[in-house]
Amino acid sequence: MEIPITGLLYHSMDSGSEHAHSLLITSWDGRPVSVHVHAISGDTSYDVGHYHRYSGFTDPAPSGVPHIHYYNVETSFNDQHIHYVRGQTGPAIPIPGGGGHYHEFEGFTTINGKIPHSHRYKGNTGRDR
Repeated sequence: MEIPITGLLYHSMDSGSEHAHSLLITSWDGRPVSVHVHAISGDTSYDVGHYHRYSGFTDPAPSGVPHIHYYNVETSFNDQHIHYVRGQTGPAIPIPGGGGHYHEFEGFTTINGKIPHSHRYKGNTGRDR
């Protein structure tokens, strides 16, 4: 079964050194698709004598269809350095009672610091906006 979709193709900044594109879906099976974002925040693991906090928003993604979100936020400045928290969420998890959805996310920060290291992070996004 084929489902017609339309969207916007844009350069993805999450591809590292490789050139890549992402598709932001604007219609699904002839119906317009709205987009939304989620808040993302938390604390990293405690490593090398400190931890970091982070907060921001995911990239937009389509509403009402299966999707994930990309995120790219900067940590707090602790122990004379920052890290970046980058990745993609898991799929949408419905909130019981029709209250929208959220996504799980986890990974490791970039490596930084006088003693090079990274931190683990894990959490859930806020509800969709």
